[in-house]
Amino acid sequence: MPPRENPTARQVRLGAELRKLREAAGKTAREAAGLISSDQAKISHMEAGRIGISEERIRRLAVFYSCDDMALVEALCAIAREHRGKGWWDEYRGLLTPGFLDMAELEHHATYLRCVNVINVPGILQTEEYIRAIHRSYRPALPAEVVDTRVEFRLRRRGVLERDAPPPLQAIVHEAALRMRFGGSKVTKGQLEYLLQASEWPSVTVRVLPFTCEEFIEATDAPIYAGGVVPQLDTVQLDSPMGSVYVGAEGQLNRYRMLLDFAEHSSLNEAESRQLIRHIAREL
Repeated sequence: MPPRENPTARQVRLGAELRKLREAAGKTAREAAGLISSDQAKISHMEAGRIGISEERIRRLAVFYSCDDMALVEALCAIAREHRGKGWWDEYRGLLTPGFLDMAELEHHATYLRCVNVINVPGILQTEEYIRAIHRSYRPALPAEVVDTRVEFRLRRRGVLERDAPPPLQAIVHEAALRMRFGGSKVTKGQLEYLLQASEWPSVTVRVLPFTCEEFIEATDAPIYAGGVVPQLDTVQLDSPMGSVYVGAEGQLNRYRMLLDFAEHSSLNEAESRQLIRHIAREL
């Protein structure tokens, strides 16, 4: 089977974790290849997510790498069992770029979600009119059918919060984002009213960073922190001019945990946040 041209972010993460285990054990790719009767090139492709790997091989490699963290090994095996094309987001393969699909897959598998937004309301909590207004502002302008597809896709992402056991979501939103009038006053007011409604859901917490906050919160890249089934598989998704960036290194994850904790500490509590959102909505 030829290597994948476009592995998903989750496939890449599986390979990266296997590489971490190998390097921590002081083993070479050649040694790992010898264990599973493969070759060094295939190990490189596996560790880059370009080809799959069986559960049996993961378990053999884990023993070879002296990894006794069985929770991590089971989590890696679970990723290996996943088959591309089974998620609802796969319906959009060929219609949207892989970054869109990776985001939906990340949210689907998350055990919890945390985000901080300075410019706009978190995507998973946006209304149809608000989403449409944002995508209509792109330059050069997007074709109408592309806008429609992106709007539909973003609305379907909300399904993760409508499951029987949704992942808890903590959304920290700067007051600046609440006052941005994407689509005009009517669209913005509808978005704020929906945000208030969502803040009452058992699994959703909405907190506002007010203009009166005197601490600088560097969150222009709108990080989304997705908890994994084991801490080693936590992931941060960042928006960039070149597309989505996924972070999984422990040092970087720790940085974003501290950022989110700092933003939470600096934000209003839930009741105060709702009060401010209502106040801004009444001004429109």
